[in-house]
Amino acid sequence: MLELNQLTVKFGGLKALDEMTARVDAGEIVGLIGPNGAGKTTVFNAISRFVDPASGSITFDGANVLDWAPHEVIDGGIARTFQNLGLFQFMTVLDNLLLGLHYRSQSSPWHQLVTPPEDQPEEQEMRRRAIDFLDQLGMGQLSDAYVRALPYGTQKFIEVGRALTSHPKLVLLDEPAAGLTSAETEQMQGLIQRARDEFGTTVLLIEHDMGLVMRTCDRVVALDFGKVIAEGTPAEIQTDARVIEAYLGAAEDEETTADA
Repeated sequence: MLELNQLTVKFGGLKALDEMTARVDAGEIVGLIGPNGAGKTTVFNAISRFVDPASGSITFDGANVLDWAPHEVIDGGIARTFQNLGLFQFMTVLDNLLLGLHYRSQSSPWHQLVTPPEDQPEEQEMRRRAIDFLDQLGMGQLSDAYVRALPYGTQKFIEVGRALTSHPKLVLLDEPAAGLTSAETEQMQGLIQRARDEFGTTVLLIEHDMGLVMRTCDRVVALDFGKVIAEGTPAEIQTDARVIEAYLGAAEDEETTADA
């Protein structure tokens, strides 16, 4: 479904991604891991067309993603979340979810502006769909609550829910469990698995919670300094010496011990 081939992204003299090659197959949950600064979010930003690669290609469902403008990415079937919450704090939960549907609207902005919502059949249908989706997520009672009044963990679920409301083929989740309690992390794991199993959405996941990654992902791609250093099943990645070194500095520790 998604192919990154020899992808290089530069910021001045720094290579955030260095000839990265990876794939995500339809129906997979793939984890993208690596230390801070490894280039993980840059991968998402390249796919989302927020940054332009210096070289390489990105292909999604047979289309050249690099031909798209940022606003065309969702039309192509890709939705995403962000490390920092991207919700509109002074809007209700329902209105935030409706933002995940409005890109499909056939009505002109002028028509939407001057026509009351109750006189817009398309708007009413989108509201029904958003409410139904909130009910599926177990958050129907929060539809009229203002986002700013909700706990951080709840807001994280709303952001993932908004991305899924658009019914994407692929969702990019950037650290969805960051800042969550153990119980909330378990619930997030369930939502990610439901995204694939019930909603038919393929998932590419950046996450530092290795427990969540190992329990949830079919495959894991490990990055370090913009390069893929390992790829395989969670069990294979967990015991890969290159991944252990990147996270724990095993080689450096051994040298220090030897010098001592």
